[in-house]
Formats: sequence, structure tokens, C-alpha cells
Amino acid sequence: MPAVSVIMPAYNVEPYIGMAMGSALAQTFTDLELIVVDDGSTDGTAAIVAELARCDDRVRLIRQSNRGLAGARNTALRAGRGDFFALLDSDDLWHREFLSEQLAILNARPEVDIVTGNAWCLGGGRDGRLARPYPDARPQPDLAVIIGDERAVFIMSVFRRRVYETVGLFDESLRTNEDYEFWLRAATAGLRFSRNDRPLGHYRLRTDSLSASDLRMVRGIRNVYKKVRPSLVDRPHELAILDRQLERFETEWRAAEARAALEAHDYDAAREHLCALHARRGGAALGLARFMARWAPALLARVYHVRRSRLSDRGAQLTSSS
Repeated sequence: MPAVSVIMPAYNVEPYIGMAMGSALAQTFTDLELIVVDDGSTDGTAAIVAELARCDDRVRLIRQSNRGLAGARNTALRAGRGDFFALLDSDDLWHREFLSEQLAILNARPEVDIVTGNAWCLGGGRDGRLARPYPDARPQPDLAVIIGDERAVFIMSVFRRRVYETVGLFDESLRTNEDYEFWLRAATAGLRFSRNDRPLGHYRLRTDSLSASDLRMVRGIRNVYKKVRPSLVDRPHELAILDRQLERFETEWRAAEARAALEAHDYDAAREHLCALHARRGGAALGLARFMARWAPALLARVYHVRRSRLSDRGAQLTSSS
């Protein structure tokens, strides 16, 4: 049996998956299986995986109709034979020492259940920057830390089989932030985390619509907190942190909804969310935006697009100069 089952969900990633798989198969730690779940792709993803499987018998291809990231990861978890599971998305990359370093921590510290990593950003406005701090001065992840910092656990994580046996599968009802909910469930169950902050991979950022991805993320985190909240009724410290986060993301959700409405020229919805946002935050700028949403919505949309364009240009300049 392989020591490590590498979990790779894949959906229409033909341009990327060959490199992602190659980075897993080139690890200095070789006792692994790479389980790729093709989640209903309509491009050449499955053909690339099948070709690599013919060249390396550590590759296993499973095909299924589309069930989303959580559903694909769950299929791989059920099929995995290793004592450890490692998450690698099909457009990301590992450095050759990624697995050996995370496993060294797990082998040296039997009380640790999950080791979370770090990586360099690849593509997008953060290309070449760190996904997480290095060195990382943040406290080691526990339940309170993970609730209060949604970035405390990185997707490139390795965990023992007992994590899966204790908390079960990813929640397929969540179409985003399902990994965050999984880590919260693990922490609630008393499982222990450690962080290796050395960047040992590349985390790809694709150029999706900024407002749409913001909105999905904020909606997803709100849904996660609402789901987790009942499990914290006997933990007043953690519950207080979660309620502060819910209040924060309620505000961020209103802002993201307002941006999305302006993008869609839905001025009635923009006005509704700006009014609610102004009631929460106050401030002259929001008051003016609220006024414009009612009396000059087209002008507000133009101002918004100009401001967003300037922010985008500034981000590109910072990226090119870094």
C-alpha cells in the first residue's frame, strides 16, 4: 500500500493538469499514489491523465459526472489507500521536497494530525508573491485561530487518515470554501494542526471576474460560519470570535453584492445593498454612493468602473516592480 494518497480533483484543466501531476510524481518522497478524479470535464483533461497513467502506475484516474470540488475530493478520499492524504489542486504545483518536509513533521510529532503549508502565487495580480507569510509569526492553528483567521490553513495540506476517519468527508452542499469548513470541523473535533511556513509550491490564481469571485468567497464563508455556529454553543470564547467574523463578513457580503449589482447595471439592487452598507459603516463616501445610487445611478456606475480600473492599474504596476 502507498504511504500517501495525493488527492487531485480535476475539471476542465487541460492546460494545467500535466504540470500539476508532474510535480506530484517528481517528489523526492516516492511512496505515493496520485488519485485524479475527473469531475465531468468536457476538454482533454481525462486524456492527459490517462496517458500519464500508462507511463506511471502510481496514477489512478477516476471519472464521474460533475459534483464540484467537494464531491471530487470525496471520491478520491474514499478510494485512497494511504496512511496520509495530501491535497493538490489540478492547476497548482509542488516543489520536489513538499511531501518529504510535511511528512517529516508528521513523523516527528505523532500528536499532530494536519500539517499546512505555504506557496508562491502563480498568475494574477499577486504573481510571484507569497500566498502566506514567511516567516509566519501567526500562532499555530487551533479552533479559535482558524475561526478568527480564514487564511490560517492553506489548501496545500497533508493529514493523517485518522482525520478523515474522525470528521468524515467534505460537505458537498458547499460549492465554495468547503476546505475551510473541513478544517473547522477537524479543529472542533480536537484534531491538532501544525504549520510549515516554508513556501514549497506554486498556487495558481486565475483571471476570473474579480467581483464574481469576491462574491462567491464571501457568500461561502458566511455559509460556513452559519453551519458551524451550532457546534460552538458550549464554547463561549470561540463563539464570540465567530460572531465577530459573521458581522465582518455580513458587511463584506453587502459590499460585494453592491459591486456585483453595479457590474450588472442592477441599480435597484445596488441601492439596496449600499443603503444597508451605509447603515453598518456610515461615512461620507458611502452616503454619497447611496445618494447617487438613487438619483444618478449611471454616474455612480461610471465612477465605480473608473476607480476599479485605477486600482487594477496600480496593482499591475506594483506587480511589475516587485
